[in-house]
Amino acid sequence: MKPLRQFGIGVFELRERFDKNAYRLVYAVKLAEAIYVLHAFVKKSKYGIGLPKPDAEIIETRLKRAQSL
Repeated sequence: MKPLRQFGIGVFELRERFDKNAYRLVYAVKLAEAIYVLHAFVKKSKYGIGLPKPDAEIIETRLKRAQSL
């Protein structure tokens, strides 16, 4: 588990490696009384540890939506 501070407090990333693949799950826990899974994906880049931009945009959009609920 790693905090993703670029999205604010309460957003975390779970990382798992299996069969030469890197899996990621991003969730938010500081929203009302629920835990929201914002995005789950397989990291495809072989280089770098950063979050791919298309995935970051999806997370940002879904976080805003979850905060408005």
